[in-house]
Amino acid sequence: MFASLPLNALRAFESAARQGSFKVAAAELAVTPTAVSHQIRALETWLGVPLFERLPRQVRLTDGGERLFRSLHGALLDVTQSLDSLRPLRSAGHLTISTTPAFAALWLVPRLGHFYAAHPHITLRLDTNCAVIDLHQDASIDLAIRYGHQPSPGLHGIQLFDECFAVYGSPTQVAQARHQTPPLISVHWHNSELYAQGWHAWCAQAGENWLENAATIRAYDDEHYALQAAIAGQGLVLASSILVSQSLANGLLQPYRAEISIPGASYSALCVPGRERHPPVKAFFAWLGQAAGGSKPSAAR
Repeated sequence: MFASLPLNALRAFESAARQGSFKVAAAELAVTPTAVSHQIRALETWLGVPLFERLPRQVRLTDGGERLFRSLHGALLDVTQSLDSLRPLRSAGHLTISTTPAFAALWLVPRLGHFYAAHPHITLRLDTNCAVIDLHQDASIDLAIRYGHQPSPGLHGIQLFDECFAVYGSPTQVAQARHQTPPLISVHWHNSELYAQGWHAWCAQAGENWLENAATIRAYDDEHYALQAAIAGQGLVLASSILVSQSLANGLLQPYRAEISIPGASYSALCVPGRERHPPVKAFFAWLGQAAGGSKPSAAR
């Protein structure tokens, strides 16, 4: 049944598709780029369809190549998991999570103790980066927690929660803001569309004329820094209801006019289809859904 499958060519294709480069795939497989190119040419001939577009200084998957990669990558993951389960001396499960520094520091890390207690055999590594990682290309990432309005086609995931933005400050700053224009704390986001005009929208909805009164605006590059500034009493911050939750629970921050908020986007946990069956990933998805309030899985879109 499987005797005619070109296994070496399929392995070369999977590596090249994931890495987006014949040269990098060659280094991973300890062969020459020419050998990788020949294997992929042979696979294309065997299939009768092109798998890559050869462009100047890069290669790009065709539609057929995308379909094959998604199926093949998941199948190889399943094989790897089966082999790992048969080893007499199994190492502890390893799990790499990609998310933003702010989400890691303000929501995820304070709750991870519960995950470690339930799964002491899993070693978890956080990869914190504001850049969006292509999970199909970077196999070192098991699961990513992302924020935004757009769906993530071709990925398996769960929606964790929607957020809104409201105004928070230290108890002293909240009390003073009822009588005088407070300093305002803002964030220069890497994805400015998600935060742009936030203070203007909040002030318009609240009927506050702080911006017209030339309020001092203190800007930071990360929500973590902005919340720390608010905790230190440097002003009021417009912040995510998700990221501020721990500071509210600890009494470090209080809402100012809690009835006023503006909509945000959604947080989702995502992985390459098939990877959700990997035991550490499956365990983290289950824990994360519970920690976020019982989110339900969604099919890959």
